[in-house]
Amino acid sequence: MNNHKTIPLIIILILALIPTCIAGLLSGSMPFTVKELYEAFLFLYNGSGDETNALILFEIRLPRSILALAIGAALGVSGAAFQGIFRNSLADPYVIGASSGAALGAALAITMGLTLTGPVSAVSLCAFGGSLGAVCLAFAISRTIGNPAPAAALLLAGVSLSSLFSSLLSLLLVLKDRALHQVYYWLLGSLNGISWTTLPSVLPVMFLGCCIVFLMHRPLDLLLQGEDVAESLGMDVQKTRILITVGASLSAAASVAAAGIIGFVGLIAPHAVRMITGPIHKRLLPASALLGALLVALADLIARNVMDTMELPIGIITSLGGAPFFIYLLARHGRRIGRL
Repeated sequence: MNNHKTIPLIIILILALIPTCIAGLLSGSMPFTVKELYEAFLFLYNGSGDETNALILFEIRLPRSILALAIGAALGVSGAAFQGIFRNSLADPYVIGASSGAALGAALAITMGLTLTGPVSAVSLCAFGGSLGAVCLAFAISRTIGNPAPAAALLLAGVSLSSLFSSLLSLLLVLKDRALHQVYYWLLGSLNGISWTTLPSVLPVMFLGCCIVFLMHRPLDLLLQGEDVAESLGMDVQKTRILITVGASLSAAASVAAAGIIGFVGLIAPHAVRMITGPIHKRLLPASALLGALLVALADLIARNVMDTMELPIGIITSLGGAPFFIYLLARHGRRIGRL
């Protein structure tokens, strides 16, 4: 858990990302060879390669790969931030209701048939608004207990809201059962249909959220020592927690708005990285971002290639891979898994 292990880890993750990204560009309903990939890039460079492959590469696969990396990095950073706030490695980016709020917002947009002209779809916009609305509501409820409210109050408020929003979602689907398939598919998470028009609406929000969390790496370290210790050192715990939560929630909300709910990445990535880098967030955050990006890129690659006739939702892949891994961690480190 020393600092000298962090740099090799980051190098390994970067080296693993390179072939994974190349494989993602090669894979799809029309698989490319390395030569065809080269010719596609050649057409983009000077117009002398294969135009059809260039269009597939540039208009479909490249923006999809970029967004997969961005979502993974955002979820990894967001998960590390929430685990630091709550001093619990079981926390994830959706712990205070971001996913359930996004699901309800997206379901409302789908069942009501809302549409928007422009780069942002009504479903994505409502999912983003529902996610941030749930987080704000969790903070408002937690502050009724005290000001500043303890972290446990925020956590319990988020759990309660998640249950409420999930119930409202179920009720909505019972009343509007014709939209059941579309809503259910969105809930499973997918990068299908991503284009360049999607990226400008979500990447800046993810980047802003991650920057806020990165800038707050020292306060996160202090929060690990306990709120009383942090206050004794002059930290405004309430403002610090709000700022970190805003950054982490922006990253998570933009990820959900772009591709639906992709589970376990924000939980597993920072937890796995912490076993090597230790809890210091200056080392933990960049490594978590890289591992999260790798996990989502790998899951997207598997989702596109595991079946010949259809593409699986990416959330299924991350859950199938993440749940057994988490059970393994729980069995091996069960006594200390709830602590940082």
